[in-house]
Amino acid sequence: MFKKILIANRGEIALRVIRTCREMSIPTVAVYSTADKDSLHVKFADEAVCIGKPSGADSYLNIPNIIAAAEITNADAIHPGYGFLAENAKFAEICAQHDIKFIGPTPDMINSMGDKITAKETMIKAKVPVVPGSGGLLKNTKEAKKLAKKMGYPVMIKATAGGGGKGMRVVFKESELEENYNSAKQEAGASFKNDGLYMEKFVEEPRHIEIQIAGDQHGNICHLSERDCSIQRRHQKLVEESPSPFATPELRDEMGEAAIRAAKAINYEGVGTVEFLVDKHRNFYFMEMNTRIQVEHCVTEEVISRDLIKEQIKIAGGVPISGKNYMPEGYAIECRINAEDPYNDFRPSPGKITNLHTPGGQGVRIDSHIYSGYTIPPYYDSMISKIICFGETREDAIRTMHRALSEYVIEGIKTTIPFHLQLMENEDFINGNFTTKFIETFELK
Repeated sequence: MFKKILIANRGEIALRVIRTCREMSIPTVAVYSTADKDSLHVKFADEAVCIGKPSGADSYLNIPNIIAAAEITNADAIHPGYGFLAENAKFAEICAQHDIKFIGPTPDMINSMGDKITAKETMIKAKVPVVPGSGGLLKNTKEAKKLAKKMGYPVMIKATAGGGGKGMRVVFKESELEENYNSAKQEAGASFKNDGLYMEKFVEEPRHIEIQIAGDQHGNICHLSERDCSIQRRHQKLVEESPSPFATPELRDEMGEAAIRAAKAINYEGVGTVEFLVDKHRNFYFMEMNTRIQVEHCVTEEVISRDLIKEQIKIAGGVPISGKNYMPEGYAIECRINAEDPYNDFRPSPGKITNLHTPGGQGVRIDSHIYSGYTIPPYYDSMISKIICFGETREDAIRTMHRALSEYVIEGIKTTIPFHLQLMENEDFINGNFTTKFIETFELK
């Protein structure tokens, strides 16, 4: 196994990796920006190296500084967490050039799934269902209009290098297409330095259901059941749960086998996720594959009783997996707690936490890096905590989550706790009657 692991990330996920490494008796190195000098991941790691100024470009995306930090601390592996450089093929390649193991897939695997057009072509060859759409990048609005007319409205314009809802537009009629095409192209270019667009048929009343998968260096691949991530705002997930209240055993088996075919198509190594859109008739379509650990991995951990970070590290170290598929036992729900004001269009609310009380008790797990007196910097993602609640039934998990949220006190800033509390009381949510459009009609009281 590895002598020392550097975590090329910050906050909650960095602390999460450090904890698993400590259980595996592997020393850790934290890297941090000047804005994160007081973060818990810096305090809990065995060593810590400052890698730059507050902005992500100057620190957590600064590849030379991160590699230098690994070399001066003699780290022989790097865990990228999620976000930042987690799906950066160039970074994985540079790690290999410096004899540092990138805990994740190879650069080729990342590239094959990072570009959505290439990924879609790969899935078609692997006989994984895909949403009907353009066979490649759109040349201009004239071609886009011709294709949209052929497929039938509504359609979705998407950035080929996209993520997080950037460069994505839904178009319901031809008169709206040109404006949406141009704005999506401009946003994609500004966000990803790649303004390539493609088009897909818009799936109405969709669910966002994803399959957790794992593959080792010996060709073994398995799936670890599904998560329902349909509760989202502007394509950003807010609540995740496993198993999905919409999935049947048959759908779970079909999606699981499709996800395995997707992973086998690129000889996948590591822990990753294959994401699907599922329509109201339970037809499912490949959306994308995330070649990294995800924020919501803890939901799966709770229902299969496995540490997925530990699995990542073992796979990177050459340890074979069992190859068996896992089915969920019990129910788990995760609420992402963001430093945002839900009563003011979810505006970011960085600042100092003046008082903090975290919930506990049976079935409650908190993954977070915050503490009383900690100042949340304004430079990064606004997620500051995750509450994961487990129960024998979905109703049990919802009740435990409501109780835990009512105990959670974070003062000095605004958070999304009030939103989540009201969601746990919503009859449609409780009954599992929701799609990815649910939040658009949700009224906060």
